[in-house]
Parts: sequence; structure tokens; C-alpha cells
Amino acid sequence: MIGSYRKILLGIFAVAVVCTAMSLYMQYGRGMDPCVMCIIQRVSIIFVGLLSLLSMLLPLKRRWARTVAAMLVSIPALWGGWTAISQLHLQSLPIDQQPSCGAPWTFRLQGAPLFDWYEPIIRGYGQCGTVEYFLSVPFAWWSLLACAFILVGLWSGWWVMRHHEIAE
Repeated sequence: MIGSYRKILLGIFAVAVVCTAMSLYMQYGRGMDPCVMCIIQRVSIIFVGLLSLLSMLLPLKRRWARTVAAMLVSIPALWGGWTAISQLHLQSLPIDQQPSCGAPWTFRLQGAPLFDWYEPIIRGYGQCGTVEYFLSVPFAWWSLLACAFILVGLWSGWWVMRHHEIAE
């Protein structure tokens, strides 16, 4: 039974890897240019994957560890979901009412330590108000669905296992 929460975390890690790989493929393989909000969503999904992987190191036999893991992974998932909702709202506005999404991340973080290592992940100059599609669904919707799927899987697994505590 306890191994199943590890499997949930591993599944969330796999979802994060697939979403990140798809995002990078669309940018570098298909030539799409992500906007600032798209990059925030990408980075949040990367953090979901990293935190789910790190959470597997916790003693998941304990309820507190499962709760900590769920909360840790939820933070970037909520951040990414909120950013996707904000982008969907921005994209629903008329062109003349759409605010700028700000300077590109590569400009903002140019002098930061280890910039050359993560620069390919944060590179992008697209406009946040431009709607890009995959399978006739806007990318912001895909991001929101991924974040919702992650949160539902994470917390439903926690809910099912909330009363299971095995002595070590």
C-alpha cells in the first residue's frame, strides 16, 4: 500500500518529464517562441518533477512525510496552474487591452550565476497574448490541465492513504 504513494510520485515525475520534453520540443523542434508566462509554466512543471523525485526520498510510510511531499509538490503545481489561468485571461482580452508580459527571462537573469546552464530552458521572446495551439487546444489549457491532473493525483492518493501509518 505504501509503495503506491511512491508510484504516484513517480507518475507525477513522469508527467512532468513528458510536459517539459513536449515544451522544449515545441520550442526547439517546431520553432515556436514561448512567452514569459509560458516559461513560468515550464519552470513550475520542472520543479514539480524535481520535488516529486526528491519527495520519494522521504519515509513515505509516515503520514507526515506523505503530507510534506504533497505540499511540496503542490506549490509549483499551483503556481503553474495560476499562471496558466492568468495567461488564459490575458488571451481572452481584446488586443488593445492586453498588458505586456514583461522583459524576457534571459534579459532579467543575464548576470545570474550559472546562467549558461539554464538559459536554454528560459529562452523565449513570444507575446503572452498570442494563442498557440496543439491538437486545437491552446497551450495554456494544456498546462492548466497538467497542473490539475498533478494536483488531483497527488491529493487523491494522499486522501486514500491518510489513515495508513506503518510502524518502522
